[in-house]
Parts: sequence; structure tokens; C-alpha cells
Amino acid sequence: MSRTLGVVVNPVAGIGGKVGLKGSDGVDLIREARKRGGESEAHQRTREALQVVQKYSGYKLVTASGNMGEFEACSVGIKPTITIPVRSMNTTAKDTRFVVQEMERIGVDLVLFTGGDGTAQDIYSEIGERVPCLGIPAGVKMYSGVYAVNPRAAGHAAVAFLDQEASTTVMAEVMDIDEDLFKQGQISSRLYGYLRIPDDRYHLQLTKAGYPPNETDEIASIAEGVVERMDSDCLYILGPGTTVRAITEELGLEKTLLGIDVVRDRKLVARDASQTLLSDLLTDGRPSKIIVTVIGGQGHIFGRGNQQLSPQVIRKVGLNNIIVVAAPQKLADLHGRSLRVDTGSTELDTELSGYLVVDTGRRESAVIKVEA
Repeated sequence: MSRTLGVVVNPVAGIGGKVGLKGSDGVDLIREARKRGGESEAHQRTREALQVVQKYSGYKLVTASGNMGEFEACSVGIKPTITIPVRSMNTTAKDTRFVVQEMERIGVDLVLFTGGDGTAQDIYSEIGERVPCLGIPAGVKMYSGVYAVNPRAAGHAAVAFLDQEASTTVMAEVMDIDEDLFKQGQISSRLYGYLRIPDDRYHLQLTKAGYPPNETDEIASIAEGVVERMDSDCLYILGPGTTVRAITEELGLEKTLLGIDVVRDRKLVARDASQTLLSDLLTDGRPSKIIVTVIGGQGHIFGRGNQQLSPQVIRKVGLNNIIVVAAPQKLADLHGRSLRVDTGSTELDTELSGYLVVDTGRRESAVIKVEA
């Protein structure tokens, strides 16, 4: 019996990432992102996933009209069986909820959606746990456990589910940042509910995990080691997160918790920098390094909450000038899984794959495998 795949795209997902905004939810944020020159990669990421799905013929496709799925399907040679009409090109969360509601009524076997944590919340609010779902990552943070590790993995997981190679499902958390705690300088996720996803542990990411208070000393030790080795003439691009924030605290500087800051000679050069500003700072030819941490539970070092570190920025800095820091427990919580990269460039992700030294203390390190 032919299976039915539903595809829905949030056309503005991730529009604020590279321009230094912390999300893309709400009209005001979208307007500000566009004002700064932000562009969503949701369409390209959807096409990457559908290029994998296109090779599989045993399914029917239900999607939304226009830029909510129809354009992407047609661009890779997939003709939708049913197209759900959406009137406006400037779509909103209300349109996403309407589309998935219609998909449930039609009886799709799997909803493949493109977006971030806000999109996952919209889908959960309409269909709850009733219809299996799977996310193509295109947002800024993506703390939820409903997303594939990258768009191509989403395509493979969807095909495996439709072909019933991996037809069982599990419950996965729909998460987002706790805004109240963030205002107090803490990064913590809030649980909104659960979506039912394919039981495919290789292709899907886990929910972002925090770290216990007793890791504070270990993180401080990592920071001391990094600061001791800093070269005064080098430009240091510091990614988001509490582990990296410890480095700026060791320098006596203030850190943008969910942003990208730049330091040279123990002084703050740029705060909450966008991709454009980072590119401008890297034009003088001076040595530079990127310092990032591991997303707890998920293992991503690029592509989750640090999209300002675009492929162009990473290449300007150089693949040999990336410093990854993580407390030992954060690596242990991966339970042998690899670190992940999802930069938006398949070629760069492949180049970043291999083995990487991760700083786990003042003079301690671990060698961890990295996969695209």
C-alpha cells in the first residue's frame, strides 16, 4: 500500500541566525532580520532533504502551496499528489498550523517539516502526538529532539520510515529556551510537549541537555588553559554558551550568552557579531581562531545557535584554527556518538569530518570523531 508524506516549510525559519538574532519567531524579529539583510535557508535545506526522498518512488506527497513546500518539491522533480492552498506569500505560524491540521485530516503517514523550535511548537499545538513527525533543521537553536542531524539525514530517515525499514516511533521533546532564565544570564530549555518521531537514532539528534552545577570548576579549568595559550596578536571568535562564557570571565570581559563575541589582546573587539561583521574583521590577514563548545546531548559544534559562523567565516579562519571546548561529562553524555557539524555546506561538513582534539581541562584533552 502506498504511503503518504506530508511536507510543510516555514519560509522564514532561521532568518535571524547569521545576522546575530537569537531566533526567528514573531513579526518583529522577522522584520528586524530582514532589515539587517537576513535570509532564510529553509528552502535550500528542504531541497537537500527532498533530493534524497525523490529517489524513492513508493509514496504520495501532500504539501502546501507556494513557498511552504510546493516550490521545493517541484524544484527537485516531485509532483505533489495534493497541494493544500495557502493564500499569502507572507506566511505565519497560523498557516503552519492550518496546513498540518489539513494533513492530519487527509491522513498522511509522516509530516516532514522545515523549521526550528518555534515551528515544532506550532505543529505540536495542532496535532500533538497523533501523527508521526520529523524536522528538517533550519532554525537558529533547535534544542528539540524532533530534528534530524542535518537535511540529508532527514531525507534518509523519512525514506526509511515510509519504506517501513524503521516504522516504529518514539516520543521526542519539543523544547525552546526559557526566556525568564535567559534574562538572568542562564541558558535553560523549557519543555512544551512531545511529538512522535521515527525511531532512528543515527539520523536524528537528541534533545539539548544542560550541565550540572558541579561542572563549574571543570569549565573554569578549561577557561584557564585556553587563556594561558592566547596569542595577543590573534583574533579570537568566541561562540555562544556557558562554557565559552567562562573564557571571557577569565579575561575579565562580559560575554553575549547566545551570541558571537570577538577578542584580541584581552580586549573586546566586537560584541554579538553578525556573519557580515565577522567577515569584515577577518579581512586584514591577521591570525584568527574560532572557539566553540559542544551542544549538550546533541553533539553539534556548528549549525546550532551559531549560524554567524558561516562556511565563509570558517574558511577564512581556517579549519586548523578551530578550538573546541567541553566539560568531560558533556562528552560522556554523548555515549560514544560522534560530534556533529551542519554548517549549511555539504563540502565543508565533509572537510570538517574526521577526528578532533577537544579541550576538557587546563591541560587535558580528548580526541573525538566528527561526522557530517
